[in-house]
Amino acid sequence: MGLIEAIEAENMKENVPSFNVGDTVRVGYRIIEGGKERIQNFEGVVIAKKHGGIRESFTVRRLSFGVGVERCFPVHSPKIAYVNVVREGKVRRAKLYYLRGRTGKAAKIKEKK
Repeated sequence: MGLIEAIEAENMKENVPSFNVGDTVRVGYRIIEGGKERIQNFEGVVIAKKHGGIRESFTVRRLSFGVGVERCFPVHSPKIAYVNVVREGKVRRAKLYYLRGRTGKAAKIKEKK
């Protein structure tokens, strides 16, 4: 094992949550304002998962006041407090970028049974 792999291994999280593309998740993100720290929730649909290992990240999309908001989170970041799966979605694609052009009922994802 090389030096880079050793550093990456020690910084990876042990308990990585299991979720897939199409799932609706609630991500608790730590925000530091001044001297205070709080957790802000971001809930939406996972539209993409990228890379692997310590570089693994996922993109979450939600509608906020009629405007689509996407946010990319690194899985192994210490700023992520938790990732809870709210709903499991049934999709047949690895990337759901087509949801960007859809609104309302057309942007719905079926739930797994």
